[in-house]
Amino acid sequence: MSTHSRPTGPSASVVPATWKVPEVFRKRLGSEHGRQRMMDAEEHLLLILHAPPAADDEERQGRLFWLDPQGAWHSTERGAGLASLQSHVTEFGEKINQLDDREEAATHAEQYFEVLNDLAPVLRAARHLHQTLQDARQARPENRDLIDLRDQAYNIERNAELLYADANNSLQQCIARRAEEQADAAHKMAISAHRLNILAAIFFPIATLSALFGVNLRHTLEETSPPWPFIGLTAVGFTLGLVLLMFMLRPPGQR
Repeated sequence: MSTHSRPTGPSASVVPATWKVPEVFRKRLGSEHGRQRMMDAEEHLLLILHAPPAADDEERQGRLFWLDPQGAWHSTERGAGLASLQSHVTEFGEKINQLDDREEAATHAEQYFEVLNDLAPVLRAARHLHQTLQDARQARPENRDLIDLRDQAYNIERNAELLYADANNSLQQCIARRAEEQADAAHKMAISAHRLNILAAIFFPIATLSALFGVNLRHTLEETSPPWPFIGLTAVGFTLGLVLLMFMLRPPGQR
C-alpha cells in the first residue's frame, strides 16, 4: 500500500503517522530523510532512499519503503507494495538510458560536459541505492525480491560508471582535438606573419628611400584617357594581390 504524510512541525518525523513501525525508526528519523540507508528493528525493515536527482537539485527527494514482519511492502510513493520499490529502482535505469542517448548524440565538448554534469549526482545516488539494497539483502537473506532488486541496482550502478567513463573520455578527446586545431591555426598564422615580415623587409626600404628623395618617375599615364590608367592599375594590383595571396597560402613545407 502507498501512504504519504508530511511532517507538521520541526520535531515531526518523515515516517507516516499511519505506519505501525518501531518507535526507534521515528526517533532516528527527524523532519529530513538524510542519506540513503537501511534500518532494521523488531523484524521491521525500513529503506530510506532518494529519487533520481537532477544536476540543479539542492535537496534530495526522499522516499520511504517499509517491509513489515508479514512480508508486505509499504511506500510513501504512488504504487502498491513491492511494485513501488521496483518502480523506484527502474526509474534510475531509465534515467541512465536517457543520459546514454544524450552521450551518443553529443558531438561537442559542451554537450559532453552537460551529460557529465547531469550524470554525476545520479551516479552517486545509484551507488548509495545499491549499497542500501545490499545491506537490506544481508538483513533479509531469504527475501528473493531484495536479491533481485540488489542485482538490478548493481547493474544500474555499473552502467552509470561505464557511461561516465565514456562521456569523460569523449570530452577529453574533444578538448585534445580542439587544442590541436588551435595549435595548427596558430602555427599557420605565425608562418603568414613571418612571410609578411619578409615582404615588409624587402619593400619597406624602397618605399622609405622613395619617399625621402621624392622619387617620381616620369611616365605618360597623365596624358592617357582617364579610365584606362585606373583600369590598368586595378588589374595590375589585382594580379599582384593574387600572387601575394598564393605566396601567403603556400603549405609551410614549400619554398
